[in-house]
Amino acid sequence: MKYAPKRRKLGELLVRHGRITPEQLTAYLRTHREQGRPLGQVLVDEEALSPDELTKILGEQLGIPHVWLRKGLVDPRIVHALPKDKALRYQVIPMFRVGGKLALATADPHAVFIFDDVARITGLDVLPVLCRAEDINDAIKECYRENASIDEVMASEEETSIDRVQQEDHLSDLAQKIEGSPVINLANSILARAIRDGASDIHIEPQIGRSVVRIRIDGLLYELMAPKAEIHQAVVSRLKVMAKLDISEHRLPQDGRIQVQLDGRTVDLRFSSMPGVLGEKVVMRVLDRSQALFDLNKLGFDPTMLERFNTLLHNPHGLILTCGPTGSGKTTTLYAALASLNARENNIVTIEDPVEYQFPNINQNQVREGVGLTFARFIKHALRQDPDIMMVGEIRDRETAETAVQAALTGHLVLSTLHTNDSPSTITRLLDMGIEPYLVSSSLLATVTQRLLRTICPDCRTTFYPPEEVVRELGLGDGKSVRLAQGRGCKKCYDSGYRGRLGVYELLECDDELRSLILSRPTVDTLRQHLNRSAPKTLRSEGLRKVMDGFTTLEEVKSIITGAC
Repeated sequence: MKYAPKRRKLGELLVRHGRITPEQLTAYLRTHREQGRPLGQVLVDEEALSPDELTKILGEQLGIPHVWLRKGLVDPRIVHALPKDKALRYQVIPMFRVGGKLALATADPHAVFIFDDVARITGLDVLPVLCRAEDINDAIKECYRENASIDEVMASEEETSIDRVQQEDHLSDLAQKIEGSPVINLANSILARAIRDGASDIHIEPQIGRSVVRIRIDGLLYELMAPKAEIHQAVVSRLKVMAKLDISEHRLPQDGRIQVQLDGRTVDLRFSSMPGVLGEKVVMRVLDRSQALFDLNKLGFDPTMLERFNTLLHNPHGLILTCGPTGSGKTTTLYAALASLNARENNIVTIEDPVEYQFPNINQNQVREGVGLTFARFIKHALRQDPDIMMVGEIRDRETAETAVQAALTGHLVLSTLHTNDSPSTITRLLDMGIEPYLVSSSLLATVTQRLLRTICPDCRTTFYPPEEVVRELGLGDGKSVRLAQGRGCKKCYDSGYRGRLGVYELLECDDELRSLILSRPTVDTLRQHLNRSAPKTLRSEGLRKVMDGFTTLEEVKSIITGAC
């Protein structure tokens, strides 16, 4: 094994990361020389760094990567390359293999003799990865046991008939279910882990030689586990049974719904399967009402903008559109708006595809295009139900747009969404669909553009001083007085530094000037110029405000809000 750590000065790394200022480093070095204590110990004693932060920085000093060890980072197929007794004695665990190299989790970056012995046992070049000792201990207990359980599932797969699996709509406790078929246990553990980690989607996909389970958290996919390929179809069949679908049909896509109980709450999962070259892929959308936000006050609106939006929602008629790319939270904003309007004196009708969350006192309807119940046809029928407020899940075509506009013009408040990137594009999209300018001008109340920004993980949150050139470029003020926040990465946030998301919004009200502009069939650029003049709070400014308030990072704003920085 070739292992030659590259040492860099600890103090320089801390200053470069913005953890301390050059002046503070000078003071700590003085204490280090006077008292003879290691600089790292001085920093921990002075509470400039936590022990975990010091471990991470020392890893970088030696040129060793540092991660927060989590289940998805350990490949169960490579764990037994090192015997369990050796793993316990050395406090290390194999993570994954790339070619002839083995990533090895360790808490001691200086234990070169251990790396040499692991290289001798496995026949692979060892690449040490710095992790916390307690995380390594947990991983040893879980992963060696998990590998055995996967083998057990494979051994008993032939004995487990999916036809004989009890068809249950509710599970008393997914995580504690230890009796019955190993396939059932594995399926339940996937659902429980995903729900508890706050995943929005669960992907179970066949790959060459294995089945990969990934979960989407805060918009990004993380690998949860990778059982062997032989078990994939058994797990898919088990989930089809729970969704009351045909387990013998492998050639056509299928859609269904699963309802489970976990930790005393009911969670819905929208099931979708699709046949592929290597087998069926399953994706489940997690609809956990207890984790969903349906309060306009908690979505991230600026207080002034929220007040204006609430005023618009109480108009007796008109059209309000939310816009943004897929996954930007448009439907959640509409649900929160309906929740604020849900009163006995209002008759609220929704037309959705599909209905994700159910609300009391609201008449919710599911589009069924297979039998001719499209958005447009449903709107026409819903108008005979004496509605005060209508929510149309999405405007997809000219017919739906025309009927929604007509409903807004005939005394109804209509809320809907459009898949556009900004408010000007929303207006031009309606015009391009063939809606007459005078109809758009007369019916449109406002458009709301939104994005979702990942928020900094509270468990690993830290602050730093950004470089002065970045501060000047973004116009954030004097670099010496600006202190921003970021996440170091920890076990709870999958080493990303982010946990949870918050909305950023841009509100464009349809005033007299904009109505006159719409009548002239303006271009997108003309509408954007109007937006810059009339909307003081843009997506960019709102994103930067959340950076300054310590909710998110500049990098997140740059990646999510195109052209914002």
